[in-house]
Amino acid sequence: MGEEQQQLGWAFETLAIHAGQEPDAASGAVVPPISLSTTFAQSEVGVHKGYEYSRSGNPTRTAMETQIAALEAARHGLAFASGLAAEDNVMRLLQQGQRVLLGNDAYGGTFRLISKVWSPLGFPWTAVDLSDLDRLVANWPDDTGLVWLESPTNPLLTCFDIEAICEIAHARGAMVVVDNTFATPYLQQPITLGADITLHSATKYLGGHSDVVGGFLAVDDDEIADRLRFTQNAAGAVPSPFDCYLVLRGAKTLGVRMDRHCENARAIVDLLVSHPTVERVLYPQLPDHPGHAAAAKQMRDYGGMVSFTVKGGEAAARRIAAATELFTLAESLGAVESLIEHPGAMTHASAAGSPLEVPDNLVRLSVGIEHAGDLVADLAQALEP
Repeated sequence: MGEEQQQLGWAFETLAIHAGQEPDAASGAVVPPISLSTTFAQSEVGVHKGYEYSRSGNPTRTAMETQIAALEAARHGLAFASGLAAEDNVMRLLQQGQRVLLGNDAYGGTFRLISKVWSPLGFPWTAVDLSDLDRLVANWPDDTGLVWLESPTNPLLTCFDIEAICEIAHARGAMVVVDNTFATPYLQQPITLGADITLHSATKYLGGHSDVVGGFLAVDDDEIADRLRFTQNAAGAVPSPFDCYLVLRGAKTLGVRMDRHCENARAIVDLLVSHPTVERVLYPQLPDHPGHAAAAKQMRDYGGMVSFTVKGGEAAARRIAAATELFTLAESLGAVESLIEHPGAMTHASAAGSPLEVPDNLVRLSVGIEHAGDLVADLAQALEP
């Protein structure tokens, strides 16, 4: 259904509301019903209407998988119980001994999964600077099976040239997975740039309301999709029908939310770039930001995440993170409310002492969709010594 609708030439916002979401055939309900049944009747042994057991497939999950796949311009979508469950499923594509090249700025949970869970089982990994393509080619390990990157990265918001990295990896027989959580399919579609797999923590912008945990993989290649679907069912880390409904509902407004997130983020950046307590502002739209050229090339806009370092070191960063009133001090991101955190002590604590360690004077903002003036005023008072 999603592929057929894309062929009609529907725009992103239209796909978000209609892909996989036809009125219910039985009742005419415009909103896809939540199918809570764990099992489905068979007319004969092995003959059913497409569903037999909800771990293997569920109508509500199918609707959500179709919707998000269409938004990512992919032919296949697979939903998981969390972003890390989706990441774990990607790792199951590798054969023992194959190496993961991981971008040297990445979510702490991704680093933990690859370095602490999979590496001891015989899956080596190397942290690499994916912005230096000449160095990537010159130092390419022959045992590489997968290049794993975020763009923008978490938490430094570096952007990489996805198309160029895919060309390098594919020429050497490796797959590429792009974590598109920060950009969302509204701003960037890695499959169209050559990525084999696009990954999301659906907990973030796709759900958009801090009320659901989920993960998602978008794939265009039939063989890769079949392999992922097999382990999705065999390992069983699937979301509940209600979780799928929440992501399905949240993603309908993704386009309008992202426009507001980006608009508000720019207002925050305008405050930060001229503030005397701020050492450096990290936002892809700024011309001096690493990866600005890549972002301008492949993104529709620059996103709702803003990071910055402060002159007073870790103590100042912690104080600012605790001093806001409208920005909530909390982990996670990508929802309607604004959040602030100290990555070194929160989301990226697991990367301490590793090549992915983040600066201790770093503050990360997930800029919500509240009134921009209120957000600027709140952050301005928190920045005062």
